[in-house]
Amino acid sequence: MVALKVSTQGLAIIKQARKAKGWTVDDCRWLEEASIILGTSWQERGYFADGISEGTWKRFLSGKYAINVDAFKAFSQVLGIEWQEIIDRNNYQDWGEEIDVSIFCGRGAELDILNKYIIKDRCRLVTLLGMGGIGKTALSIKAAHLIENKFEFIIWRSLRNTPSLEKILVDLIQFLSRQKQINLPESLEQKISLLLQYLRSSRCLLILDNVESILQSNNHKSPNSLIVKYRTGYENYGNLFKAIAQIQHQSCLILTSREPPPEFSALEGENLPVRCLQLKGLSKVEVQKILGYKGTFSGSETEWKILVKRYGGNPLALKIVAFAIQDFFNGSITDFIKILQQDTFIFDDIRELLQQQFQRLTGLEQQIMYWLTINREPVSIQNLQQDFVAKVPVAELIKSLASLQKRSLIEKFDNFFSQQTVVMEYITHDLIVKATEEIETNKINFLNQIALAKSQSKDFIRQSQETQIIKPVGERLLDFFGTNQNINKQIQVILQTLYSGKNRTLKRGYLSGNLINLLRQLEIDLSGYNFSGLTVWQANLQGIKLHNVNFANADLSKSIFTETLGNILSATFSPDGKTLATCDTDCQIRLWEVETGKLLVICKGHNNWVRSVSFSPDGQTLVSGGADRTVKFWQVSDGTCLKTCRGHDKEIFSVTYSPIARTVVSASGDNILRIWDAITGECIKTLIGHDGWVRSVSFSPDGKLLASGSDDRTVRIWDAITGECLRTLVGHDGWVRSVSFSRDGVTLASGSGDSTVKLWDVNTGECLTTYDRHTAGVSAVAFNSDGVTLASGSCDRTVRLWNYRTHTCIRTIYGHANQIFSLAFSPDGQTIVCVSLDQTVRIWDCQDGKCLKTWQGSTDWVFPVAFNPQGNLIASGSNDYTIRIWDWENNACIRILFGHKDYVCAVAFHPHHQILASASRDRTIRLWDVTTGNCLKILQGHQDWLYSVAFSPDGKIIASGGADKTARLWDLETGKCLQTFSEHTDQVWSVAFSPDGNILATGNTDRMVRLWDVATGKLLDALTGHDNRIKSVAFSPVSPLSKGGLKSDRRVGGILASGSTDNAIAIWDYQQGQLIQTLQGHDNWVFSVAFSPEGQTLASASHDQTVRLWNIETGEYLHICRGHNHLVSSVAFHPHGQIVASGSQDQTVRLWQVKTGTCLRVLQASRLYEGMNITGTKGLTSAQKTTLKILGAREY
Repeated sequence: MVALKVSTQGLAIIKQARKAKGWTVDDCRWLEEASIILGTSWQERGYFADGISEGTWKRFLSGKYAINVDAFKAFSQVLGIEWQEIIDRNNYQDWGEEIDVSIFCGRGAELDILNKYIIKDRCRLVTLLGMGGIGKTALSIKAAHLIENKFEFIIWRSLRNTPSLEKILVDLIQFLSRQKQINLPESLEQKISLLLQYLRSSRCLLILDNVESILQSNNHKSPNSLIVKYRTGYENYGNLFKAIAQIQHQSCLILTSREPPPEFSALEGENLPVRCLQLKGLSKVEVQKILGYKGTFSGSETEWKILVKRYGGNPLALKIVAFAIQDFFNGSITDFIKILQQDTFIFDDIRELLQQQFQRLTGLEQQIMYWLTINREPVSIQNLQQDFVAKVPVAELIKSLASLQKRSLIEKFDNFFSQQTVVMEYITHDLIVKATEEIETNKINFLNQIALAKSQSKDFIRQSQETQIIKPVGERLLDFFGTNQNINKQIQVILQTLYSGKNRTLKRGYLSGNLINLLRQLEIDLSGYNFSGLTVWQANLQGIKLHNVNFANADLSKSIFTETLGNILSATFSPDGKTLATCDTDCQIRLWEVETGKLLVICKGHNNWVRSVSFSPDGQTLVSGGADRTVKFWQVSDGTCLKTCRGHDKEIFSVTYSPIARTVVSASGDNILRIWDAITGECIKTLIGHDGWVRSVSFSPDGKLLASGSDDRTVRIWDAITGECLRTLVGHDGWVRSVSFSRDGVTLASGSGDSTVKLWDVNTGECLTTYDRHTAGVSAVAFNSDGVTLASGSCDRTVRLWNYRTHTCIRTIYGHANQIFSLAFSPDGQTIVCVSLDQTVRIWDCQDGKCLKTWQGSTDWVFPVAFNPQGNLIASGSNDYTIRIWDWENNACIRILFGHKDYVCAVAFHPHHQILASASRDRTIRLWDVTTGNCLKILQGHQDWLYSVAFSPDGKIIASGGADKTARLWDLETGKCLQTFSEHTDQVWSVAFSPDGNILATGNTDRMVRLWDVATGKLLDALTGHDNRIKSVAFSPVSPLSKGGLKSDRRVGGILASGSTDNAIAIWDYQQGQLIQTLQGHDNWVFSVAFSPEGQTLASASHDQTVRLWNIETGEYLHICRGHNHLVSSVAFHPHGQIVASGSQDQTVRLWQVKTGTCLRVLQASRLYEGMNITGTKGLTSAQKTTLKILGAREY
């Protein structure tokens, strides 16, 4: 968490405000009022809010130390002053999840040594070493606070949950650059180099706590070994430590660890900039002071010395022992020593002490300790109660938690409970040992009571559980059984024992979920496994094959599955923050439970992309708008469509409810905004003024104003009552894709394709500032309810959080693998949901930028299809980044081509050789040997997604088109770019060569078909006639001398067809540059057109889920081919012309007989959950079952 410090000028403001308040410095009301502001009632709860204490208040008043940002804001509000006015902007600090060190005893000598190392000697790397519980963390924080005024930047991070070096480097670089670093290099070496640049340019103090988490020593394979090495996958941390130690800079890195990292012995030295401080135990006086906070103890000086010596002055050990002394010996050290000297209690180290203490706990107390370790972050009583298999009364939980707290085995933060790292590590080790032994012996009990990992945890917690617990258990099992095959056999035996009825109590609990998570970790195929009738809780079933797995009558209520998410276009929270609504290119709206990630409801009714959703203020109704030009109202509880509003002439990009719930406004590609009566559905106002598609609309908080952003590069502010345009805001150099009002309605934000965010004064229309940190178009902006934060999402794959009061970027969120489409803050302002084209929806923590939840989609859409020249093979491209080669006559996929890193949007066979070309959104063209499946060549040069690829008739040239507004010609032999056609004004969706190879046709978003001279690159013609994007172009393979059937008496030189999202197909005489005929019939967008080899028949593929076959002579359709249950994205004729193939987002390739229009064959790859039995399952909503069936599951 970012920490703030009061400036010198701020101290004077505070002093004056405090005097005006009239309270003394020590008055508890300061703390009480601050707690109430942070949501804690002093009268009801009896203690201060988390982060509020007398020590924090005193540090705030002193101006010498930074405190957490929430406390800083709360104290400022109590004083009646603006917190932005008093912060010290020269000192930038982030203390993460630091512990409270307001009570800190002793260590004076160590603090002096650290001061010497860091300040006087200017060491670059300092390591604090010592056993668990010795106080390394507290000392590092205390030392940093004492010298914080010597540094421009201070950042503290814990490695307890083993974050990757990649994540740490990104975190550090973004912090040290004040979120200004736009482009991060790809390699770790380059990131380390960039970090060092910041360490040279500014005086920075970095602290990495719990480094032992990424080290391993004395492991179970060689218990007597003293060798310390990095854990597998964390070796690159050594490169960071060596670079910081050896390369000149002016900063310092402090590490805390139980063992020194492997390279330290060669780096440290008394006269070198790398030092090590070994922490010893506390002195008798220091121990007495610490235990004085725990209660009253009696004993002689000698007895105190014996006690301290016995436990090595370890603060944690002594706190634990102090409980026993008070509980059993009434605080008498004398009596305790007598027993101690009888060797009844012998603790050689912390682990043995914890073992003895743990064995004294009740069964419930032990389970609580296990669950706190599993959760790996502070957890509330309510959430802890839900973890138990058998219900535990809250009163018993509270009693047990109080007992554990007295023993110093757990810590309390506000109303949340957690463990110190050393305690958590002991319990983790115990978990691993117990779990392994039970599987080895098939004596199951513990594994049914405790989940080794919780699939419904926050993403970063689940990843830690898998790394710290599941993985070590798998490694131990592999050591014991030798092979995965033997482990698989043992798990089958365990499941057979369950079904034998020998231990029926095991059918309800966490055993099945634990076994599945272990099989997943070990990458053992689960196909054919039987979990019928079992309780399968907390199993992570995302992304793994479950072919023919039997879950009949199983309880799956706490497990997670892969979702059928295509391209989600927008997401928003319900007013209470408990539900998330998403809309997508599958023409659906989905409602999700935020806490668990469970799919609740699917709303079906749109017949094209749904681009926008908005909740009514009471959360009972949802409104949506999409490419089918309709606005629909839905009942949230069951997904019933309440009404449909029509009026727009083109697709709708944005809809939103007014804050007073009476009206809804929609923004459309017809350049118009419409205001609808939310009760009757009547259009009550039409707002006209924009000269381009209206991409976004937003109500002011009071509902009196509307703001809209358009492709005409303007923002308009409207009177929401009268519909009058009050002002037009000009300044963007690209489409305005998103607008949002601030909480107070005074400021408006706009995000544009020009890669900027602009802030506008709503009253004057003045542009207040421009944020230009994004490197690609800004697709979404949103203000937080905190009145300070603005978020922007971009095609550069990042989300940036801005303090729009100070105009500083406070955090950059990385993690999405593709452009950001949409974002929205939760009502409490603590989290933000982001939608990306990487087929994920993610919820992020706004404070620390951690990913809390991810919805991962899987739909193997078939985009392009193509026959090889011989006609025996079909190639299909998919959004799973692969290309499949089908022997279609035998219904067999004979080869899968891997290599692309994004959707495969186009495929084309060489006209003479066994070569296949593929174009992908990863910006590359790949050439493949069809026979071997080897990638022959990668063509690079496009700066954005590729949509189309084609071979010239002689096979020597390849053409490509993409989102970078260019078409390119490539030399097949050399792979070099021969020509770039850059005169397009928008995306190029399709390219095609004329039969003689002299002309290249391109289809574009700007509604034009352009014709280019292949030899010279000259633009020959631009054909206009479509009303929307042109998705496909195709030349007739023959050039008829006359086509009277085309309702023309003149001679026709050559025919070209184009398909568009205006639902029409245009037939052109491309040599004359004239539109001959328009084929109407499809009810939705036309994605693909193809001519038969003899040129008499045209096939078209549409979003209306049909393939149409047309007679070019008459312009009439011959057949409508029905069978696909999702949009059809491509068509291709067999070389003999008697069969046409179609590819669809329903994951199939269908082959149709041209003569009759009947479906001859369906090709489909095995889906993720093919044959999975979900008959009679519990804990799944009907919406979840629908999703699983799409992925191959069956209900018998």
